Amino acid sequence: MSAPVILVDADACPVKDEIYRVAWRHEVAVKVVSNSRLRVPEHPLIERVVVSDGFDAADDWIAEAADAHSIVITADILLADRALKAGATVLGTNGKPFTLASIGPAIATRAIMADLRAGMGDGMGGPPPFSKADRSQFLQALDSALVRLQRG
Repeated sequence: MSAPVILVDADACPVKDEIYRVAWRHEVAVKVVSNSRLRVPEHPLIERVVVSDGFDAADDWIAEAADAHSIVITADILLADRALKAGATVLGTNGKPFTLASIGPAIATRAIMADLRAGMGDGMGGPPPFSKADRSQFLQALDSALVRLQRG
């Protein structure tokens, strides 16, 4: 059985420190994928992957690397869809899992929101601020996902 790996869509990820802590506890490799050089801990389990600054280059790298032994961390719904199709476990940065059952409605909602924003401009506001509860939910979800993957 192949060892689990965590693939992080890192450019706007608010939970990188939490990912490192959980990965170290479970002794799981982490690949931090971004378009620019981000600071990551000097640790044998942590690998920085800097891709070109082309549109969706980080998403493309993650989607190609994702498989049934991967946990993909992203807030990007379209990347989540690609990773799920590759067999990966996918978690949002708030800890909510993306599943084959939930991804279709999420993509549809994303399209509706994009249409609304196009019609209303920037007056709609964005998502709610990231909270301590989101961080806690994420830690619990990542820990549970790793335990499931390691058990096979």
